[in-house]
Amino acid sequence: WALQGGGGGRAGREQLRRPPAAVMSRGVPPPLLLAAEAVEEHFPAAGQLVPALEAALANFSSGPEGGVVQPGRTVLPIQKYSGFLGVMPAYSEKDDALTTKLVTFYEHQQDPSVPSHQATVLLLDPATGTLKAVMDGSVITAKRTAAVSAIATKLLMPASSEVLCILGAGVQARSHYEIFMELFSFKEVRMWNRTKEKAEKFAHSVAGPIRVCSTVQEAVAGADVIVTVTMATKPILHGEWVKPGAHINAVGASRPDWRELDDEAMRNSVLYVDSREAAMRESGDVILSGAKIFAELGEVLLGTKPALREKTTVFKSLGMAIEDTVAAKMVFDSWSAGC
Repeated sequence: WALQGGGGGRAGREQLRRPPAAVMSRGVPPPLLLAAEAVEEHFPAAGQLVPALEAALANFSSGPEGGVVQPGRTVLPIQKYSGFLGVMPAYSEKDDALTTKLVTFYEHQQDPSVPSHQATVLLLDPATGTLKAVMDGSVITAKRTAAVSAIATKLLMPASSEVLCILGAGVQARSHYEIFMELFSFKEVRMWNRTKEKAEKFAHSVAGPIRVCSTVQEAVAGADVIVTVTMATKPILHGEWVKPGAHINAVGASRPDWRELDDEAMRNSVLYVDSREAAMRESGDVILSGAKIFAELGEVLLGTKPALREKTTVFKSLGMAIEDTVAAKMVFDSWSAGC
């Protein structure tokens, strides 16, 4: 059976159609199709997702014995349209899960209704190679990225953190805001966006109060935790503005010639990454600043490297395929359990 649409709510799962007999030939059923609404419905709660991702990060940083097979991301530039196609496969032996994600990123969308990032995750049976599910990957990408930032923040933020600052007001800003409000107790939330109207619209769309700031400097002054989730290609966050001991989650600038943080912010902080190899190949903030990587987040979770929360810290997030693998399997298992 194949899911015809995402369908809002549980009713969407029941919009099923029997495929033609030819499709069912040779005993291989067609894959389950899960649109964004269904992925959202079956996405794990933070209390389930965070421990699963912590285990995945630790397994990745354990080397071969961790059972994670994850080659580097392949990125195909589409210069004519200022776009990129990324291919991100991974296998987790401990989760017995195999996926690949196709993700597109377009810098200057002519149609503002089309997201800059779009993604699809393919879940396969690792024993046979059979495609089990095709699911919207945009929800998975947004939520797993925010969850990993939350893990880094839990480990690295100052002990008495009161002020959260989010730079950016897009999809990733929302996913970060949601999980940070669920897991932490900040007394103040500030936001800056290049287009102030978009930040104000964001602030009005959520339940809690957000102070919309006119400049980055105003937004980050005295902030304990800073999240950068922008489309910037040149530095927007200057180290001289950052409170000593603050923690920064640098999520944007995923190309080797793009920046969100200036040299001072990078060089005067203790730098943590999700993957050393990926950071040295893909992160303009790391490559162009010459900042030295102190540890992978997984090494901190394993206890082989310390969490220096008394220092100013940066977690440079590029996102890893194994994070998609873990999240996609949890979505699929939830859907299967409800059938």
